[in-house]
Amino acid sequence: MENELFNMKEIQEENKKTVRIAELTRLIKKYQDSYYNGEGEISDAEFDALWDELKTLAPNSEILKTVGADSGNFPKVRHIMPMGSQEKAANPEQFLAWAAKHIYPEYFVEFKLDGASLELQYEHGILVRAVTRGDGSIGDDITANAQKMSGVIPILRDKNGAALDFSGGVRGEVIMTHFVHKEKFAEKANCRNAANGLMKRKDGKGCENLVLIVYDALSVQGEQPFADEEEKLNWLKERGFTVVQLKVCKTPDEVISYRASVMEARKSFDYDIDGLVVKERAINYEDARRSRPDRQIAFKFSLEEAVSILREVEWSQNGGTYTPVAVFDEVELNGTRVQRASLANPDTMRALGVKIGSKVVVVKRGEIIPKIEGVVHEDGLLESEVVVPTECNVCHTKLIDEGSRLFCPNKQCDKRILHQLFKWVQVVDIRDLGETLLKALFDKRVVRSITDIYSLTVETLTPFFLNEESIASEKKSLGAEKVYNSIQAHRRMSLPVFVAGFDIEGIGETTCEKLVGAGFNTLEKLFAMTEEEAASVYGFAKTMAHIAVEGLKENESEMRSLADRVISIAISESGVFSGKSFCFTGELKTIKRAEAQKRVKELGGSCKSSVTKDLSYLVTNDTASGSSKNKKAAEWGIPVIDENEFRRLAGI
Repeated sequence: MENELFNMKEIQEENKKTVRIAELTRLIKKYQDSYYNGEGEISDAEFDALWDELKTLAPNSEILKTVGADSGNFPKVRHIMPMGSQEKAANPEQFLAWAAKHIYPEYFVEFKLDGASLELQYEHGILVRAVTRGDGSIGDDITANAQKMSGVIPILRDKNGAALDFSGGVRGEVIMTHFVHKEKFAEKANCRNAANGLMKRKDGKGCENLVLIVYDALSVQGEQPFADEEEKLNWLKERGFTVVQLKVCKTPDEVISYRASVMEARKSFDYDIDGLVVKERAINYEDARRSRPDRQIAFKFSLEEAVSILREVEWSQNGGTYTPVAVFDEVELNGTRVQRASLANPDTMRALGVKIGSKVVVVKRGEIIPKIEGVVHEDGLLESEVVVPTECNVCHTKLIDEGSRLFCPNKQCDKRILHQLFKWVQVVDIRDLGETLLKALFDKRVVRSITDIYSLTVETLTPFFLNEESIASEKKSLGAEKVYNSIQAHRRMSLPVFVAGFDIEGIGETTCEKLVGAGFNTLEKLFAMTEEEAASVYGFAKTMAHIAVEGLKENESEMRSLADRVISIAISESGVFSGKSFCFTGELKTIKRAEAQKRVKELGGSCKSSVTKDLSYLVTNDTASGSSKNKKAAEWGIPVIDENEFRRLAGI
């Protein structure tokens, strides 16, 4: 029965995938049409998200090999140079993956202009046609409109002013400057939409407000008049064209740094750019004829990135761990204004090379907390070194800097003890023992360890609820009784909950479940676990394995004492979910998420907070959404089920 149900789910998921592919294809076609015909309906970032999702679900889709088509208002003309779409990198990681397969002695980096593509066709140096991008092979003939634009050269001449015998194409981008948009076309959403609309007008009205910036050329007779990409731009400049800005970089990392500096500077440009085009020096004509060239890439900017100046590094304290937090001039990331970001740990901070006064790249790619991704190196900045604390500000013990973490090693440090107590109450879910009461018990030295929590009596707790007069009159404290009963009700728990309650850095309930699932399913096995064994568990690395083993060793005495005399550790029952893991996302309607997760664990399964390659099921009532979790599940072939299917599987 269970196998039949799983097979049914696979069929349902395949059907949903097919429906989603059809929907994405329809949307991409719709937005391509609106983009190439004057009025883009969505932002580039939103369009790219649809494109990337379709690429994940159906990498061989025909629409991924095409671009939009122009309207039927103008005569159609075939291009001299194919005008296909480019491969895209949305962030440094994607660019580095491309660069690893395209190792060049130097990288030619040009601005990616955010306008409308146009090909000028010349015969013996005379402009005869101007053709829009269209479907990449055939576009609209808008010659009359193009002749009104600034930057369109009607006759190509040599250095002596004589007509040049050149037959071929020159490719560029039609743009509108910010000034013109503000003064004359402010009602249009942006410069690109305004430029698209004007260049397609039948009467050509307003085309004199447009500018053409060029970046490519191809001769169809004889030898090419240039030997490489740099000579090509120089040749175009000598003909009188305005050419795209060029930067030659020696390494991929230099390209990334240059991109960051352009991201910051583009606010001051006269026109819009939405990324960089990265290519090699050599002109690869065979690659250029492809519908999607492989030897070059569009390294796009993102709404989730910004450049700012680092003003300060604060050290956030979580228990005994000190984490560097960057404070910088406020920037906007995807509609949210931020001025703080994580630097992860001392090693990461040092590897980035950040200094006070540095220009830094701030990113927020779906994470809740922004982070610093890189430094923009620039001469003339007043920079100073970041001061790393060397002493615990509570107990004054010398901090240990392991690189991957900076921490106070004193287990008796008040800050560490109190944080562990708060963690235990939170993980074990003793709701009636609030932080204010616990802090008061700690300050009065009544509770100084987890064990002390279970030694509390109603009599001990009463003074924290009643004054001396009430106590003298033998009044009972209902609050004290409630807290006592709540503590006593939490003497039985699973092994992952028990371990997570001890506040070992990075070892939460979900992480411990991975250890239990790998066979370390008793306290004795966990205490005997070596760092090498822990590092071999999925989701663990060398650093986390080291912290786990050291943390268990540090807390072993109290763990054993509690397990022997106070806490009953429940062994997970095997069941239909044994060996399977679930991730819940979105709103559940008929059951609370905590109850659903509890049911998974009762049936021998485990719960995850994110989608990983080893996940068994993603549970969501919006199975066709374009969320990052749904995309990852589709990419890794993980079944996505809704609430009803989960309830059937769980028998509830």
